[in-house]
Amino acid sequence: MTQPMKPLEEQVIVVTGASSGIGLTTARMAADRGARVVLAARSEDALREATDEIRAAGGDAEYVVADVRDRDDVREIAHVAEATYGGFDTWINGAGVSIYGKLEDVPVEDMRDQFDVNVWGLLYGSLAAVDHFEDAGGGRLINIGSIASDRAVLLQGSYSASKHAVKGFTDALRMELEAEGAPVSVTLVKPSAIDTPLAEHAKNHMDAAATLPPPVYAPETVARTILHAAAAPDPEREITVGGGGKNMTALGRVAGGLMDAIMEAFFVDLQRKDAPPTDANALDEPTGDLEQRGGYEGHVADSSLYTRLRQRRDLPSSVVAGLVATALYAGYKLLRR
Repeated sequence: MTQPMKPLEEQVIVVTGASSGIGLTTARMAADRGARVVLAARSEDALREATDEIRAAGGDAEYVVADVRDRDDVREIAHVAEATYGGFDTWINGAGVSIYGKLEDVPVEDMRDQFDVNVWGLLYGSLAAVDHFEDAGGGRLINIGSIASDRAVLLQGSYSASKHAVKGFTDALRMELEAEGAPVSVTLVKPSAIDTPLAEHAKNHMDAAATLPPPVYAPETVARTILHAAAAPDPEREITVGGGGKNMTALGRVAGGLMDAIMEAFFVDLQRKDAPPTDANALDEPTGDLEQRGGYEGHVADSSLYTRLRQRRDLPSSVVAGLVATALYAGYKLLRR
């Protein structure tokens, strides 16, 4: 059941992973648009600074120090939102971390810890949000997946597996709520490569520093998509942010072998920088850097025409077919070089 929603300026919005990247960008943008925001992450210093910044600009925000791997911490996020604002209208599961390296080189313990963040943390947040929404009469749950929810990326195999799990859980939860007639909408947002500190914060088992494969988009493109889903009368059930990522997943569906060959030929070099790796990573400890952008050295697109059109329902099937054809042709040309 689609639940009519308040405009953003009347909403309370919870954001996990709010100390950097997409989460921080979304929290700041939501506050700028008048929403009351509850920021959650592990780094208290970063959360305090972000909250003070929002308040100094005239916004209304509270923070909760929480590790989403701990279900009690996630429940505390909901409790603080309820105690401070009387509840919340939208819950955004934005916490996540990547690991770079061949699967045979990545310790299973690291993969398990990553799943605790990316999958179990999102699951805990989703269930806490739905429990509140069912009591409160409705709300919106927005889970952050990835184009890796649809298409595995080599050298980020465990990340891809975790994001596949995010999509599976989100889709099943949506169907269950719809079958019950629950007044809760569930949206899966699937970003393409985004210029956030994801690569810098990743645990890196390669022999070179990690980077993102192009095309790369600004984190504001994702934040705008998330906030559109939070307030739109009829939000998308899922949406890809970035036409480049959509092309990649579409090509993977219609010509999986070709997409495999493209990745095998190019994506190893595209995810490595000419610099040594560092030991610091967000899997083992909070970063606390309060950075929206990462260190991507190439072009960063500030918007995505594909995503804007999809949100407006203005992208006909013929255009989608054209995008797929373009992706196929581009893949063919790459392999012919």
